[in-house]
Amino acid sequence: MSTPRAGGAEPPAPLAGLRVLDLATLFAGPIAATMLGDFGAEVIKVEHPAKPDPARGHGPAKNGVGLWWKLLGRNKRTITLDLSRPGGRSTLLRLAEGADVIVENFRPGTLERWDLGWPELSAVNPRLVLARVTGFGQYGPYARRPGFGTLAEAMSGFAAITGEPDTPPMLPPFGLADSIAGLATAYAVMTALAARERTGAGQVVDLAIIEPILTVLGPQPTWYDQLGYVQPRTGNRTQNNAPRNTYRTADGTWVAVSTSAQSVAERVLRLVGRPELVDEPWFGTGGGRAAHADVLDEAVGGWIARHSRADVLAAFEKAEAAVAPIQDVRDVMDDPQYRALGTITALDDPELGPLRMQNVLFRLSATPGAIRWAGRPHGADTDAVLTELGLTPGELAALRAEGAL
Repeated sequence: MSTPRAGGAEPPAPLAGLRVLDLATLFAGPIAATMLGDFGAEVIKVEHPAKPDPARGHGPAKNGVGLWWKLLGRNKRTITLDLSRPGGRSTLLRLAEGADVIVENFRPGTLERWDLGWPELSAVNPRLVLARVTGFGQYGPYARRPGFGTLAEAMSGFAAITGEPDTPPMLPPFGLADSIAGLATAYAVMTALAARERTGAGQVVDLAIIEPILTVLGPQPTWYDQLGYVQPRTGNRTQNNAPRNTYRTADGTWVAVSTSAQSVAERVLRLVGRPELVDEPWFGTGGGRAAHADVLDEAVGGWIARHSRADVLAAFEKAEAAVAPIQDVRDVMDDPQYRALGTITALDDPELGPLRMQNVLFRLSATPGAIRWAGRPHGADTDAVLTELGLTPGELAALRAEGAL
């Protein structure tokens, strides 16, 4: 089954020829490597021989095969290597000689303890980009603490503004901060590679998971700095405009309405039969409407409650007002817009057979990305990759005897 993005590989992929060593585990670092692999980079996933990436065991599995890994490990060749052993260290340095990027997320000081820090890596390859993805960055009072996305969601201010005003702060039930950090890391890597084109030299990327999520939260620090304003929890509402909420339809489903633009807000209120509200003095600004959210929610929610979801969506579309159904994954898989975009693609997996997952992140008109394969078994490509590196069967046997593979 082909899609506009996952189809054949006629044109060269935009990142073809780029070699990435993915030493990271769980989500932020590996997501960055996945993004690079989706657009043609050769990604070699390096895992400990006895302790594979814990992402392989996260979430539901089928026939003992972790399904999250199939997504996270796509387009990656998988090898095993114990970097703490002399043979593992020397083999990684040989791999680094021919690599463009290394992505790692060990606690600060770990690579240095194995004599695999930036001085050693850049000595064998001055053009290398080393992306270091950690919870708190490479320095500072928290740098050596264990860091996960959940902590970033808490520290950044995200949880503090999420949820209803009279309920506890809310954490997302998925890796939000990790995913944002993964995307940011991929961008940082490409920025460093662009700089290398001018300077000829690689460099270190220091990315703390606590930072990208703070960036996407908007101008909260500036608001506080200039006004002393601390954004509160407002549930589905926002203090920037209204009506903006989720509303239950007559047939028991839910829709979301947004009115960020003044013209859309006016069209919504006329659609629901309350044009007089448009003439209120407070209706002319987003903040004014937000201050009267109760009135607007009653008007919009009352109208939606009397109509089926299909009728609501049709009426809003005709009125050119912004609405979307609240969908779960079952709806997503059948949604005609996602289908048109090729957002969900299908491939054949040696372990699971036909397999569907999210497609590559964006479409390029001339050099599209592609999913060449889903996540592979632990260490499946060890011998092939290291043989290509020049290791002999005897050297492979010696590494295994040492416990380095």
